[in-house]
Amino acid sequence: MAGANIIGATNLSEWANIRSPESTSGWSALGGLTANPWKHPHSAGGSSSGSGAAIAAGLVALAVGSETDGSIVCPASLNGCVGIKPTVGSIPRDGMVPISSSQDSPGPMARTVTDTALLLEVMMSARGFVSAANADFSPTIGFVKSWTTNHDGTNTLLFDAVSKLSAAGLTIVEIDAPAPDESVGLDEFHVLLHELHDDLGEYLSRRCGSSLSSLADVVAFNRTHSDSELQYFGQEYFDLALELGGRGDEYLAKRRRNVDWASAMLGKAFAGVDVLIGATYAPAWLSNLGGSDDHSGASWITTAPSITGDPVGCLPMGITDGLPVGLGVVAPAYEEELLVASMARIEKVLSIGILRPSFLR
Repeated sequence: MAGANIIGATNLSEWANIRSPESTSGWSALGGLTANPWKHPHSAGGSSSGSGAAIAAGLVALAVGSETDGSIVCPASLNGCVGIKPTVGSIPRDGMVPISSSQDSPGPMARTVTDTALLLEVMMSARGFVSAANADFSPTIGFVKSWTTNHDGTNTLLFDAVSKLSAAGLTIVEIDAPAPDESVGLDEFHVLLHELHDDLGEYLSRRCGSSLSSLADVVAFNRTHSDSELQYFGQEYFDLALELGGRGDEYLAKRRRNVDWASAMLGKAFAGVDVLIGATYAPAWLSNLGGSDDHSGASWITTAPSITGDPVGCLPMGITDGLPVGLGVVAPAYEEELLVASMARIEKVLSIGILRPSFLR
């Protein structure tokens, strides 16, 4: 027992945005739509929407999120807080509703790197992360130049951050890495659906007293309760997962292609550097229930580490258009101490402090 006071459960994006292409981050049939504390009509991101919003609103100091691909990094960026997705498998996933055994991981979120490291120690049942956050460490940083967004203000903050890190005496190595082909994203998406088909059924079958034991049961339940469950968007991705089926030869081929690409990309990028940095997301978009999210402002920083399971973190980079955006930091697998130490040094150099929406100032 770590002695934390549990305030409550946060809202999240319905089925972690894996149910429909029209899914709206921050909305669930149970909790409604999560507001972004900075500008309420804007998205809180997802799928750990409520965790990021609760921290930004000052309701809690610590929160737990989970990530398959971007679901901690996105709300951390859009709400102006810190988040870490550790190496996949380093934190037990007992009780987590699964999408993908190869990519799912819970992780800590907080206002500062040190606070995030404290929760990471509890979640991983390990020591050393808080000490790493307080260490005087100078990482060699690889700046992946293609990890940018389509938003000028965000990119300006990114280049300013790189300049500040260099001026502070940190070694910055510019890295050329082409964005992945569309086939990488499609393979990853299909891998997640194949795994969802199997992993969700296994999870549901272990729940005592549940009448649902498979993805097909969930689809049928949603149809029966469509007035509440499907009022804003459908379940096209669930239907596709049923069509694709579980782990078979097609799944194995897609997964192997993706792992080969991601491992080669990160292996080359990490040569001679400690961590990699880049932009994460453009500022929060206007929420549009049933109209999907605006994914155009996302960089591809989480793609490769999501596939390989490597750890990735996000910390505030600044404010643009009145909204926060985050800097992403990627480390090799099982190098959480290195990730925390690097994020803490970056946080110190940028000297942004704790970001607070206007109503908290």
